[in-house]
Parts: sequence; structure tokens; C-alpha cells
Amino acid sequence: MTKTDHAVSLFKKGYNCSQSVFSAFADQFGIDRETALKIAGGFGGGMGRMGEVCGALTGAFMALGLQFSEGSQETLDSKVRMYEKVRELAAQFRARHGSIRCFDLLGCDISTPEGHDMAVEQGLFRLKCVNYVRDAAGMLDDMLYYTNRGKTP
Repeated sequence: MTKTDHAVSLFKKGYNCSQSVFSAFADQFGIDRETALKIAGGFGGGMGRMGEVCGALTGAFMALGLQFSEGSQETLDSKVRMYEKVRELAAQFRARHGSIRCFDLLGCDISTPEGHDMAVEQGLFRLKCVNYVRDAAGMLDDMLYYTNRGKTP
């Protein structure tokens, strides 16, 4: 099973978008599944269901941090490279979907009870978010694949 398929499978099992993407990749960075699910738990629904940056994309950003960040007291070059990778992934996602914000992607405000109920009633999480999980995981997988081989996608 590919990392992308694994992320989609987790999402279909009920994990949030961020958990699904981040935990599908975490093992390659030495993070166990349970820890990855806990780390990413609060980022679903556009960060705590606030409708901000797509949780699937946020999960991918966390994985990019594991790949490209030096951690504490990073050099300026390391920070610049990390930020470039985040912006690159965000730009790819935005080009495909028109936005990186959950509110825009779903077309409703899931931070309100009415907006969340509407999203559930219309099946937006099942119909739309599964594609955002698939695309964020696939784009991340491509980025990591080409980076680890010294190539540009």
C-alpha cells in the first residue's frame, strides 16, 4: 500500500484529515502511529475545526518539518529551505484546488454548528475531504521522493 493509499484508508476509517496524512508518513521518520495520531489530532478541520488551513495540508507540512527542519536553533539557510518547501506544497495544492483554506474548499464554515451540520448533511467530508487527503499525501510523497533522490519534481 502506498503512503497516499494509507492516508486515504485512515481517513475513511474516521481519523481526521491531518492525522491521516501525517501518520501515513510518520513511520519513515521514526514516529510511531499512536504518537503521530496524537500530534496531528488538533489540526483537522482547518486547525481545530476553525476552517483555516486544510488539515490534510497541515499534516503534510508537519512531515515536511521532519524532513527539512534541523530543529532547535536552525540556521537561516535551513529555515529558508523549510519555508520554501511549505510554500511549494501549498502552491501545488492551491493550484489544484483553488485555495488552501478549509472554509473555501468546503464552501461552508464548519467552525459553526450550522456550517458543520451542513457539511455532514451534504457529505462534504466524505466527498471532498477524501480528495484533499489524497492530493496532499500524494504531493508530499512526490516531494519527499524527489528530494531523497536529489531531483526536483
